[in-house]
Amino acid sequence: MEQTIYEWVRGPLVWVGFVGLLLGGAVKLTRMALLAKREKSVFPTFDARFGLRSLVHWLVPFGSHNMRARPVMTAVSYLFHVCLLLTPLFVMGHAVSWQQSWGVSWWSLPPLAADLMTLMVIGGCLFFIVRRVAAPEVRNVTTWREHAIILLVASPYVTAFIAHQQWLDYETMIVLHIVTGVLWLLAIPVTWLSHMLWFVFARAYMGSEFGSVRNARDW
Repeated sequence: MEQTIYEWVRGPLVWVGFVGLLLGGAVKLTRMALLAKREKSVFPTFDARFGLRSLVHWLVPFGSHNMRARPVMTAVSYLFHVCLLLTPLFVMGHAVSWQQSWGVSWWSLPPLAADLMTLMVIGGCLFFIVRRVAAPEVRNVTTWREHAIILLVASPYVTAFIAHQQWLDYETMIVLHIVTGVLWLLAIPVTWLSHMLWFVFARAYMGSEFGSVRNARDW
């Protein structure tokens, strides 16, 4: 029975997550594009040169004034996002799964590095929760939903770390890891996690407006 559950979550449920992410993401981006077109202010303003310039400055750590004004937040946020994105791509367990399922193989992280990066993601989530409780500027706009999303983001990493350390039943934790990972993928298009999809476009537009219209920098 446990093996049947594992095979189901590892197969069909994972496909549900990826298909839901792709379809939901496509709908989200299409709606944003139609909204931008209706406003009649985004596309005429867009300038690839200024948009790329802004994007580079905001991707480089401490590249903007806002980042330099909040060094702790910048450092934690940057490490969090790097580990959040790279760990699932290069952790050994996922690399083996890709090779077994699709015959595709690539370099994987050493176990210690994967553990440290996983802990950075978990620690980053705890930092963001504490910040939303302690900092008035974010506490005033925080509801239980924001805390729930942060916990959801952390849950695949928590379950993966527990499974790798074999602190609890391995198969149970792997099943929970896959289920929470799928829920995370499905939440991306319908929650504020969707900034993962439109960050590049939003930043390119802001850079274009500041650069080509206001003749100023946005960093």
